[in-house]
Amino acid sequence: MRVEVRNNNVDKAIRILKKKLEDDGFFNELRKREYYMSKGEKRRLTRAASKRRIQRENKKRVEEFGFK
Repeated sequence: MRVEVRNNNVDKAIRILKKKLEDDGFFNELRKREYYMSKGEKRRLTRAASKRRIQRENKKRVEEFGFK
């Protein structure tokens, strides 16, 4: 990734670089890879996220229509 520094304005170039990295998902990937996670742990996390998503959808459905 390349960022051009104009008029010796390094602070602005750093802000632009951080924005580009954030948009690219670099920091999220860095947090994910910070520690080793076994396949079983990944499976548990995805199942838990799926369960939360379904519960949230069911809650919305009950609020909107009054049933599941």
